[in-house]
Amino acid sequence: MEHGKVTEDLVRLMQATDYAARQHVGQRRKGERAEPYVNHLTEVATLLAETTGGNDPVLVMGGLLHDTIEDTGVTFDDLRQRFGPEVAALVVEVTDDKSLPKAERKRLQVETTPHKSRRAKLLKIADKTSNLRGLVTSPPTGWTRERLRDYVDWAEAVVRSCRGLNAALDAAFDRAHAEAWARFNA
Repeated sequence: MEHGKVTEDLVRLMQATDYAARQHVGQRRKGERAEPYVNHLTEVATLLAETTGGNDPVLVMGGLLHDTIEDTGVTFDDLRQRFGPEVAALVVEVTDDKSLPKAERKRLQVETTPHKSRRAKLLKIADKTSNLRGLVTSPPTGWTRERLRDYVDWAEAVVRSCRGLNAALDAAFDRAHAEAWARFNA
């Protein structure tokens, strides 16, 4: 990759990091530690960067921005103007329709994920990996063991149709899933 392209990609990645952090500034993860939500976003982006060799800046930016439409006031047009149509389309592709009941959103993730793009599937694996890691290190306050087990099972159902695209990402998910399964089924 030429130097100018690397520099441009690095600038865009840092802009996406800054934008995501500012959009989620008041949000916290549901866990006992109530970590800043941006920790989840950077973990997802880091997983994607590490497991793809850093060769897909659009995917990494999508990891940073994947919850902006769903959880903040950001729109597709905002993302398209700031980060381009590829990033905006990827974020939309992994965005749940918050007007639907939670159970329906979860059902739709399992049903629609097999038909998503390669990038969207990789992002789903990284997102679920981060979420499972978070459940283990800082389970949400008030969640019963049954609810935790249900989440672990659901995450595996979503990721099932994404497998085979990236061995390193599959392995990261498998480790997180095994740890969560062992913890909540003991």
